[in-house]
Amino acid sequence: MIYYVIVDDEPIAHRIIEKYCDDLPHLEKNGNCYNAFEAIQFLNENKVNLLFLDINMPKLSGFDFLKTLSNPPKIIVTSAYKEFALEGYELNVSDYLLKPFSFERFVKAINKTIVSDHKKDTSSVVVKPQIESKASSFFLKSDKKHSQVHFKDLLFIEAYGHYTKVYLKNEMIVSHEKISSFEELLPESHFIRAHKSFIVAKDQINHIEGNRIIIQHHKIPIGQTYKGNVNKLFL
Repeated sequence: MIYYVIVDDEPIAHRIIEKYCDDLPHLEKNGNCYNAFEAIQFLNENKVNLLFLDINMPKLSGFDFLKTLSNPPKIIVTSAYKEFALEGYELNVSDYLLKPFSFERFVKAINKTIVSDHKKDTSSVVVKPQIESKASSFFLKSDKKHSQVHFKDLLFIEAYGHYTKVYLKNEMIVSHEKISSFEELLPESHFIRAHKSFIVAKDQINHIEGNRIIIQHHKIPIGQTYKGNVNKLFL
């Protein structure tokens, strides 16, 4: 479970984030803070994995507050001011959500944060043991629903015009996400880009013959540019 705290001086912002988080079972609220000073005290007394942080707050801004933390949790900035985005990334925030943001954009930020946290040495952040196992999935929008996709069930991903086909063991989901978004999201230890139009799960490969990867009954081409990725499997 990922325990989060909201730091924002606007109550409505708390309600929106809470509503979005209620639809994500791996997130659990640990507290609400309405200014930076409340947040400093809360972090001194509680373990927090993820912090939703507003920038424009009275007395002490979100970024000034962030600079006071010697060992901050993962940070997702939520702000109405896009001009501060560059400074946010210089402070190593996980993502920068521009208000008002959609649920789909919110889920994307959560996915990005969880995966980067999964890759990072957990000794540098305060986490619970369960987080590593919970970081093995992401939510994918298709039609009017968000489906949870577990890495272990993913066979391969195919770019398909303006869409992307996500092939799972028991179904195929069509998504509006670009294949480059999946390449950023999926852990390199388990997935490789084999072609400009294909990302494959390493542990689902049955065999490789010539310039093709065979996964079940699917034959996936290996692009000339990506041969080096595939050749690393043989080392």
